[in-house]
Amino acid sequence: MDLYDVIRTRRSVRKYRPDAIPHEVLIRVLDAARIAPSGSNRQPTRLIVVKDAATRQKLVPMCHDQAFIATAPVVICAVGRDIKFNRGDWMGDYAMIVDVVIAVDHLTLAARAEGLGTCWIGSFNNADLREFFKLPKDANVVALTPLGYPEGDSFMEPEGRIPLEEFVMWDGWRG
Repeated sequence: MDLYDVIRTRRSVRKYRPDAIPHEVLIRVLDAARIAPSGSNRQPTRLIVVKDAATRQKLVPMCHDQAFIATAPVVICAVGRDIKFNRGDWMGDYAMIVDVVIAVDHLTLAARAEGLGTCWIGSFNNADLREFFKLPKDANVVALTPLGYPEGDSFMEPEGRIPLEEFVMWDGWRG
């Protein structure tokens, strides 16, 4: 699949078929996240892959009752380790979050290329998830995503996007 088709048709999927993801497909998707760049190659990202149905169901209340996440055969929890590296200026401690987000974006695009759906979950209780997964003190959840084959035809170009002429400003801010 062409990269631009992947980007153009990656959507948030909230309905999944129960079909298992072949191991080799799952590994390719996870490896796409692993090889994502990070500032100064710090690699603060760690992924928790949840395949057990009962465990996926326990995540629902910690994700503000978004029940659809448990219907996918896999849920991935993206965790960032605070490695005490200040990228500088105002970015400061946000650098770890940026690095994890880059890895998750690689994962979601690789998933789309494999015919899998994802949905970026940013609404969750970090303290509860930290306790549930027994994360070390220097780690926090940055995002979660269900991962599975979509029910129906979920891959299409997005609607309602602002035009490129409004999105891009050449040689300075205008507006």
